[in-house]
Amino acid sequence: MATGTLPKTVAETGRLLSDHGYIADLELTTTVHLALAMQRPLFLEGEPGTGKTEIAKVLAAGLGRRLIRLQCYDGMDLSAAAYEWDHARQLMAIRMAEAAGQTDREELSRDIYTREYLLARPLLLAVDPDLPPAVLLIDELDRADEPFEAFLLELLADFQISVPEYGTVRAKTKPVVVLTSNRTREVHDAIRRRCLYHWVDYPDMARERAILAAKVPGVPEHLARQVVAFVQRLRSEELFKLPGVAETIDWAQALTYLNKTELTAGDVDETLGVLLKYQDDIAKVRGAEAARLVTEVARA
Repeated sequence: MATGTLPKTVAETGRLLSDHGYIADLELTTTVHLALAMQRPLFLEGEPGTGKTEIAKVLAAGLGRRLIRLQCYDGMDLSAAAYEWDHARQLMAIRMAEAAGQTDREELSRDIYTREYLLARPLLLAVDPDLPPAVLLIDELDRADEPFEAFLLELLADFQISVPEYGTVRAKTKPVVVLTSNRTREVHDAIRRRCLYHWVDYPDMARERAILAAKVPGVPEHLARQVVAFVQRLRSEELFKLPGVAETIDWAQALTYLNKTELTAGDVDETLGVLLKYQDDIAKVRGAEAARLVTEVARA
């Protein structure tokens, strides 16, 4: 498939993802393919560390498009997400015009509300018709305030942004839009209806081993099997925050840096801070529980 062209089949979409190190199951691959083919936003929910954000990065690399990322946060407003006017330059332009004898306020208003004074933020950059096609990643939408979602509706439905003083900015080539959520709160139905939806779950053992092999090929095969088996068992424990695929990759890499080739209970205790991110979880696993899980992995 040529760079820049959309995949024509589910199989081609799967190859695009795998060629750039993303090992997806058939359901996710199909949803990604349909989002591309139907030119619909893709809404991905799931636990942190399951690879939602990575999909946008892989699509940008595979399609040869700009990756534009909007990292959502509490209190984010329109000026940070879409656009704002360069008020300092506008004021300077007004003063210079008045000094030159221009006093028509209506004409002054027209002169300062032009593209020259419009500061583009991620959302506007994604639909700017004068820029190359983009992949727009709206990351962790659940962290933004609910009123922000209302502004997204126009973008998700028509791939355009209306700027009251300027006009409508519409994409020449529709961007590929990927929204992610860790489900810390529910995203409004109006957003969901405009998207194709997929829940990104933890991978099974075979797929997680394939992911590990693709991301960290230097990990010894025996150690990789043990790491994945341990993490798979750990996810059945009652923990505050279960380790994601990202933590599996980090842990395998850390053990390799320590020249480990065989997983022991001591290795687990010494490196739990790579795998788990909360002290209560670490205290619960360290010691007897770690030894039990390592023994189960060895027997399996």
